[in-house]
Amino acid sequence: MYSSASTIWVLLGAALVFFMQAGFAILESGLTRAKNSGNIIMKNLMDLSIGAPIYWLTGFGIMFGSASGFFGGIDLFAQNDYSAILPAGVPMEAFLIFQTVFCATAATIVSGAMAERTKFSSYCIYSLLISAVVYPVSGHWIWGGGWLAEMGFHDFAGSTAVHMVGGVAALVGAKVLGPRIGKYGKDGKPKAILGHNLTMAALGVFILWFCWFGFNGCSTVGADGDEALLAMGSIFMTTNMSAAIAGVTVMIFTWIRYKKPDVSMTLNGTLAGLVGITAGCDAVSIGGSALIGFICGIVVVLSVEFIDQVLKVDDPVGAVGVHGVCGALGTILVGIFAIDGGLAYGGGFEYLKVQVIGVASVIVWVAITSAIIFLGIKHTVGLRVSEEEEILGLDIKEHNLVSSYADFAPTTSLENATTGLVSMNEAIPVENMSKEVPEATSDNGEGDFTKIVIITNQSKFDILKAALTDIGITGLTVTQVLGFGMQKGSTNYYRGIEVDVALRPKVKLEMVVCKIPVETVIAAAKKALYTGKVGDGKIFIYNVANVIKVRTGEEGYSALQDDDK
Repeated sequence: MYSSASTIWVLLGAALVFFMQAGFAILESGLTRAKNSGNIIMKNLMDLSIGAPIYWLTGFGIMFGSASGFFGGIDLFAQNDYSAILPAGVPMEAFLIFQTVFCATAATIVSGAMAERTKFSSYCIYSLLISAVVYPVSGHWIWGGGWLAEMGFHDFAGSTAVHMVGGVAALVGAKVLGPRIGKYGKDGKPKAILGHNLTMAALGVFILWFCWFGFNGCSTVGADGDEALLAMGSIFMTTNMSAAIAGVTVMIFTWIRYKKPDVSMTLNGTLAGLVGITAGCDAVSIGGSALIGFICGIVVVLSVEFIDQVLKVDDPVGAVGVHGVCGALGTILVGIFAIDGGLAYGGGFEYLKVQVIGVASVIVWVAITSAIIFLGIKHTVGLRVSEEEEILGLDIKEHNLVSSYADFAPTTSLENATTGLVSMNEAIPVENMSKEVPEATSDNGEGDFTKIVIITNQSKFDILKAALTDIGITGLTVTQVLGFGMQKGSTNYYRGIEVDVALRPKVKLEMVVCKIPVETVIAAAKKALYTGKVGDGKIFIYNVANVIKVRTGEEGYSALQDDDK
C-alpha cells in the first residue's frame, strides 16, 4: 500500500532539490565574469541533463544494490527489486527521482570551482563520470546499506554524501586545472577577480536556502505519523537556524577582519551553515544547530583564504570551502552535538570516531577517483581552454555566444545601427538625402572654445546639472565611468583578498563653452560639489581649436547651436 502523504512529500522534496540547480547556476554566474555567464549556465544545465539518465543507467544500482558493503552492483536501468530499501509507502519511481536530483547536486558543485577556464566538452565527461560511479559508490557506503552505514555513520541529508563529495572533487579539479590567467602575480600573491553581479549571486543564495528545506526536510522520505511530523518541524528549524547564525557570524567576522562586512563572503557563510547542518539536522537541538552555524561561519572564511592564498587553488565561488570543508566539518560535529550519543551529551568518543572515519574514507575515495578522471581528461582530450579562449571568454569561444547580456554589448551591425537611427530620429530616407556635403561656414569670431570635463560622484549629478543649467550651460555629454585618482582609491577587500586598485563609480560631464566664461563654470561646479571630503571630484580644462557640425558643415560658435527641431 502506498502512502499519499509520504509520496507527495518525497516528490515535493525532489522538486525543491531540482530547483537548487537554478540557485547554483545564478550564484556561480554572479560570482564570475559576464563573459562566461552562458558557459556557467550550460554546465549547470548539463549536470542535470547528463546526470539524470546516467544515474538511472548505472548510478542507482551501484548505490542501492546489495552486492557488498563496498559496491552495490550493476543493475542497468534500475530493474531489480528494491522493495527492501524503499521508504514505507513510497513508490520506486518517486524514490528514484528523489535520489537523482541529489546526485545532480553533487556534480554541479564542481562547476563553480572550475569556472572560466574549463573546456565544456571535458566538463561534460567529468559530470557523466561522477554521476555514474564516483557519487554512487560513496553513496552506497552511507545510504545504500554499505559498510559505513553498518558502523553507525550518520549523514542524514548529505553533508558528506553530497556536499563533501562535490567539494573534494572541486578541489582536485581546480588544482589539476590551474588558476585563471591573472589570478596570481609573479610573487604568488593572489589578485581579486571580481564577480560581475552580486545581486544575481544573492538571489541564488536565497533560492538555495529556500530549496534546502526540501533537501533536508524531505529527507525524512515519509510524512505519516506523529514522529514524522515532529521530525519535519525540527529539521526545518535546525536548518534555518544554522544558516542564519552562519550568515551573521561571517558578516561580523569579515567586518572585523576586513574593516567592512564582505558581501560575497557572507553569501558563502549562509551556504556554509546550510551545508554544515545537513548531516545532523535531524539529530541536534536548535541550540546545537546554532553552534554548528557559528563554527562553520568562522571556518568558511578561514578556509576560503587558506585555499586561495596558501594552497594557491583558484576557486572563484568558494565551493571547496563551503561544500568540502564545511561538509566534512558538519558531519564530524554530529558526533559532538547529536542529542542521542553525541560527545557533548555524554556519549563518549565512539560516535565521533565513526564520523571521522566516514569523512576520511570518503575524502580518500573521491580524491583518488577525481584525480584519475581529471588527469585522464587533461592528458587525452584536454581539460583547459587556450589562453586566447580564456581571455576572450568561454561564451563566445565555446558557445558562439557574443554576450549573455546582448543589450549591453556594442554592436557593429549596420542594419541594427540604421534601424536604431530611424526609430529614434526619424532619419531622412537615403535616397532623398543630398549627395553633396554642405559648404562649410565659419564663425570663428565668437571667441575661444574651451572644453571642460568634470568627474565627480554619481550622487552629485543632479545638483551639478542644476547649477550648470542656471548659468546657461545647455549642452552636456554625460557618461558613467569607473576610475581612481593618483591616490589609487581606498583599500578594499573581495573574498578576503585586497583589491589593489579600487575602481570607483563616477559620473563624467563634458561640455564646450565659448560665450560663458570658464571661471563662471568652475565657480558654479565648485559651489555645487564642495564638501571638503575626498571624492568631491576634479575639473579638467582643455583648449579647443575648432568645433565642426557634421550635418551642416558649420564651424565655430554656430556649430555649438542646436537648431534641430
